[in-house]
Amino acid sequence: MTDRGIATTNPWVALDPGADVAAHARAVLRAHGTFVSARGKDRLDGVRSVVRDSWSRSLQRGIDPDVVEQPALLSGHDLEEYRAGHPMSLIRPVVRKLLVEDAADSGLLVAITDGQGRLLWVEGDHAARDRALSMSFVEGADWSEDRVGTNAPGTALAVDHSVQIFGAEHFNRTVHEWSCSAAPVHDPTSGRVLGAIDITGGHRVAAPEVLQLVRATVAAAEAELRLHALSGRPLFPSATPRIETIGAGRPALHRGGERVGLSRRHAEILLILADHPEGLSSDRLAMLLDENELDSVTIRAEMSRLRKVLGAEHLGSRPYRLLTTLDTDVADVRRALDRGDVASAVRLCTGEILPGSVAPGIEEIRDELRSGVRAALLRCGEEHLLAQWTSSVHGREDITAWAAYRASIDPRSPRFAQVDATLTRLDRQLAT
Repeated sequence: MTDRGIATTNPWVALDPGADVAAHARAVLRAHGTFVSARGKDRLDGVRSVVRDSWSRSLQRGIDPDVVEQPALLSGHDLEEYRAGHPMSLIRPVVRKLLVEDAADSGLLVAITDGQGRLLWVEGDHAARDRALSMSFVEGADWSEDRVGTNAPGTALAVDHSVQIFGAEHFNRTVHEWSCSAAPVHDPTSGRVLGAIDITGGHRVAAPEVLQLVRATVAAAEAELRLHALSGRPLFPSATPRIETIGAGRPALHRGGERVGLSRRHAEILLILADHPEGLSSDRLAMLLDENELDSVTIRAEMSRLRKVLGAEHLGSRPYRLLTTLDTDVADVRRALDRGDVASAVRLCTGEILPGSVAPGIEEIRDELRSGVRAALLRCGEEHLLAQWTSSVHGREDITAWAAYRASIDPRSPRFAQVDATLTRLDRQLAT
């Protein structure tokens, strides 16, 4: 290997086995300096795409490459209260057993974050914890990409994928002496990102087996959460009602720690009202529910039954509207798109909204959401995301997405031939 850098066979892994670590460290440091000084305008060789893309996001967000600031540090009683009620607290015993117990004198730190990148717990080697104070890698600190730039837990959450960040691959120079491996943790029921598990230390943390260890710990943690969910206890005991409408399962309302199944009609009404906070007349709501227009008596009867399910305090009439906040899985996808998180948007939107519903209002929401995710995906062009999309209900026959997927694959890869064959078949079907 030369000082030009290392082309790893796995883009999420920082170093291949047997790599010249010192030479790679010099190459990455030189590339980082070039990128920062040229404001991202120069071509970079030897830098993984996941790192280069993260550097670009960091630059666009105005992250200072020389200072880590934590103006919103959570501490004391506020931190204790927040993390005690967070679902990541349920997996802490698993993380401690698998990672922390062996990290006491290893020079390693083990961190657990929330879904936004805030460090809930930082444990491990005491000397390493003391050194980490200089870069504010402490419990209660915000280590999202938006706050500190490229780093393993923040970037893993940003792209919803396990990842390693080696030395000067960190956007902030304060962190260049550290390497880290992290992976996101998901709610096994809803698929929502709950947080991340991270190992931080010296350059040896960038070895492939460390990322494998983190991913295995995540798998054990998600299995623990699955057992917790099967016991009937909620992961998100929130006062805000929430409906789930995406996917083949029965639509459901989550409220105050309980899960209530919804009829398709009630789910349609709630999703449409959530999309029209200004409220809807009986006639307009009827048109959005049925092309043939339901009569006002039927609408009143449905709303009366829905009040018994949701609670009368949540629904108003004249016009029909929501009187309190209602969260939805559709809103999750929209929020992901708004913040440019294409990976989360694709993962959350792999199923169809209320499958089988022919309500015009639902079809409008379906089309809007699918078009938004698809457009963001095609702009992004990430191979693994195109693979997810083309295997979903939305993208199985999306010839444009399949063409973009093929263009993202190395022509020498066996997968290229498989994708090319699928694209040829779709072309043939389209021509008939």
